[in-house]
Amino acid sequence: MSAVKSSEGPARPTDNKESAVPPDAGPNRINKVVFFGSAAAILSFALWAMIDQDGADLVISTAVGWVGSTFGWWYSLVVVAVLAFVIAIAVSKVGKTRLGPDHSRPTFNLFTWTAMLFAAGIGIDLMFFSVSEPVAQYLAPPAGDGSTVEAARQALAWTLFHYGLLGWGLYALMGLALGYFAYRHNLPLSIRSALYPILGKRIHGPIGHGVDIAAVLGTIFGIATSLGIGVAQLNFGLTFMFGIEESPAVQIALIAIAVVMATISVLTGVEKGIRRLSELNVLLSIALMLFVLFAGNTRYLLDGIILNIGDTLSRFPGMALNTFAYDRPDDWLNGWTLFFWAWWIAWAPFVGLFLARISRGRTIRQFVTGVLVVPFAFILLWISIFGNSALHLVRGGNSEFGDVAMNQPERAFYSLLEQYPAVPLIAAIATFTGLLFYVTSADSGALVMANFTSHLKDAESDGPKWVRVFWSVATGLLTLAMLLVGGVPTLQNATVIMGLPFSVVLVFIMLGLYKALRVERALAGSYKNSLHSVLTSRPGSTGIDQRRSWRQRLARTMAYPGQRQAQRFIEEIVRPALEEVNDEFAHSGVIGVLDTEPIGKQGVSSVDLVVQHGGERPFKYQVYPVQLKVPSFARDSSTGEQYYRMEVFSQEGSHGYDLMGCTREQIICDVLDQYEIHLSFLREQENIDGPSQIAEATLPKTDWDSDFDNVQDAETPDTTPETPTEEATP
Repeated sequence: MSAVKSSEGPARPTDNKESAVPPDAGPNRINKVVFFGSAAAILSFALWAMIDQDGADLVISTAVGWVGSTFGWWYSLVVVAVLAFVIAIAVSKVGKTRLGPDHSRPTFNLFTWTAMLFAAGIGIDLMFFSVSEPVAQYLAPPAGDGSTVEAARQALAWTLFHYGLLGWGLYALMGLALGYFAYRHNLPLSIRSALYPILGKRIHGPIGHGVDIAAVLGTIFGIATSLGIGVAQLNFGLTFMFGIEESPAVQIALIAIAVVMATISVLTGVEKGIRRLSELNVLLSIALMLFVLFAGNTRYLLDGIILNIGDTLSRFPGMALNTFAYDRPDDWLNGWTLFFWAWWIAWAPFVGLFLARISRGRTIRQFVTGVLVVPFAFILLWISIFGNSALHLVRGGNSEFGDVAMNQPERAFYSLLEQYPAVPLIAAIATFTGLLFYVTSADSGALVMANFTSHLKDAESDGPKWVRVFWSVATGLLTLAMLLVGGVPTLQNATVIMGLPFSVVLVFIMLGLYKALRVERALAGSYKNSLHSVLTSRPGSTGIDQRRSWRQRLARTMAYPGQRQAQRFIEEIVRPALEEVNDEFAHSGVIGVLDTEPIGKQGVSSVDLVVQHGGERPFKYQVYPVQLKVPSFARDSSTGEQYYRMEVFSQEGSHGYDLMGCTREQIICDVLDQYEIHLSFLREQENIDGPSQIAEATLPKTDWDSDFDNVQDAETPDTTPETPTEEATP
């Protein structure tokens, strides 16, 4: 994974510069409290684990037993609550809210977006557990006898449960919170921003630092667990293909290689490359899955897929809150369900940041639906095919394979592939696919932790390069320490412990997001109940459309005004109209500020009227020149290649209509329409416990490069001019 890089492009609507960022935020630099606090904790833990391996193993085992027995119910409750919360938001009226201004649209088409969703939350651990867990659950289920038909059904149900909707709900919550507050309210792209509706400016103090430190600790242990699993599996893959021995020395070498590759990646940038690798990962994984499907017992596997879908749907409610209160298998719970919940929680900040980066411009409903449905649909097919193939071997009498999957899980995947033809080629493809997941996890982990421990000037910036290098090395060191102490089980135990503090943060993130979205609901209600709803009762019309004469409407439809016409319209019509409104506001005791600003090299200015309402959200009416390409069918000697729309913006983004050709009186009436909407919103907001302004910023960052240079949805054919656009990659 990597970060978003914004290329330079046309100018953008003016932003209020008083955003809710630390007062001393300037160029990207470290957050000393978060960086040194988390770094000291992690390095001390890693060194202690390497120096006193037996003592560390004992302490970790004792701690995980206490966490499991004391807080097992808490983990189950949190993950279920999060899933219910994100689904409720998606299906509610605020599900139409965009992660960004109202006029923003997705940067990536559906396939690319879903491919990166896949690469974000699915790693080499899926290859590891898709074979080993079904066999382990079949031979030693948490309830009932093993090696039975019911145990086989339970085995796949538990595996899909652990990799299913509850985990992706955690990713959806974090991505939603980060994307919403960063792109719609111009807050820093950090965990603490989601707490702004609750804590206000205190997020920049000790509480905010504590939240970010908890996120970093959870993230690095979650990533180290994945890397540890990857090292163990890749080590056996090398043994399987080339006869290289399984040993700590080889694993250290693999960790060193991963650290070097991740360091190079985060220093040189992998924007377009990782995007292509994500797509390649999808294609290779699908090819590998189809090979096993058709090279094995196809009819049996297809029957298994349908059965697994049915069991997942029918058993999910009972499994979701099953704490085994009457007959508690502590070792099983700590090693499986609680480990997975803690692992998903630990990965949530890391994956959530990436999901927010690639989803700017999508609605909440699109985002939640995509995150919950697309990756899990693939996981269901993958686990059903590989898991049922493994069970078919064990139930057919291959006890040796069952013993390997149960006691040496890192060997299970390759041991399964060994049963198929063309195994050298298939094993090589599997190893390459696993390596792609492995490297992108290491790379993105270092980058995300660098961002969490830095003050960033905007949401598209990354932490300093040396900080990225540090976290790349620190992750490798922690992975090595945990492998030396006790291997993969110790990594799993440490994850269960480190996921606990951040699970508490998740509850406050839900509360903060809920309070912010109540404001969005009030804003939507103001449109519904205002005069504007009457003026726009005709489908496709606006208040301006209702006031234009038919000749004005026809002239606007046929005209493609150039730079001189646009600037003259600003100077002779728009500016005087807004001045007249502002003067009348002043006579009524309302404070308004009118500002005109040239837009880059376009030669056309924007005009911005802002009316303050004490501590409530200000009213903003901005007329901004949007430059577009003249359609080929309308181009002749009298028109240039570019034309201008004079669009109206509020804090939420463009309203999508063009003022060009209107009279002063018509523009004044439109300002008053929008002002009535704003007052209706403030009145609606009085019924809500909280301020109408989410943050100090009065206008979320519009990001003109992404929003209007690529204004159409990327999932439709591109008919706009080729201009620099925002790039986001995993």
